[in-house]
Amino acid sequence: MPSPTTSPASLLHALRRVMRPLVRLMLRKGVTYPYFADMLKAIFVEVADGEFRLDKAPPSDSRVSLLTGVHRKDVKRLRGQLETESEQLPEAISMGAHLVSTWLNTPPFCAAPGQALPLPRLASIGGDRSFDGLVRSVSTDIRARVVLDEWLRLGVVEIDEADLVHLSTNAFVPQQGFDEKVAYFGHNVHDHACAAVHNLTTEGSPLFERSVHYDALSPASIQQLRSAVSTDGMQALVAFNALAASLETRDAESAEPRQRMTIGLYFYTEPSAAAQPADTPGDAKP
Repeated sequence: MPSPTTSPASLLHALRRVMRPLVRLMLRKGVTYPYFADMLKAIFVEVADGEFRLDKAPPSDSRVSLLTGVHRKDVKRLRGQLETESEQLPEAISMGAHLVSTWLNTPPFCAAPGQALPLPRLASIGGDRSFDGLVRSVSTDIRARVVLDEWLRLGVVEIDEADLVHLSTNAFVPQQGFDEKVAYFGHNVHDHACAAVHNLTTEGSPLFERSVHYDALSPASIQQLRSAVSTDGMQALVAFNALAASLETRDAESAEPRQRMTIGLYFYTEPSAAAQPADTPGDAKP
């Protein structure tokens, strides 16, 4: 069994790099090392218990201890506390994403796929083509006013002077609300990491995971790229969303097992330690 002394140095270096922003987040939010270490110990046991079985039989406490390095007494205690964590977004956020997708892709709420129309707030004014009608088309268990108030708080929608409701973003990404942002953080980072780990550890076709990176751009160029990603990247995501919505409708008649998927796009920038202005004395590029 590999140990830290036999694991590839490149992997250990990459893990340190991956962990730094997570540790930064924990320190800013008051998550201490002892708490995180105990949580991490439980995750090691959980993954070993669920994903490293022989002939589908649960591994013994001794085997989990051997795999993880966690003491056998702790393994026994932690296995009794294991909780099944849902891979789905919380119900309120999932329903919100469904509403936004319907607004973007389903007549009479859109002018064309990806082009959400401003909607009269009340059904008494707009009939079925209203915000009331949108919510009712997805769920009859929740009042449109409740959704509207929450979306106004999160910055998902705006209301103009004519009492029309406008979608403020082309995806259900809250502008406010820490818990909502954390839900997407867990979902998106988890799925991105799973795609990357799949490509490192699984034989067969790799999952799509690509990026472009430069380290000698000016602030003006960074801003130009950021704007391009915001515009063109969102258009790509809206197109993928429309395709996924149409495929899900088609698949509703199929008896095949269901799968979930995530398509993501991100942009990040920070000062480059390696790059210097071209006219700096001694500057050279390979």
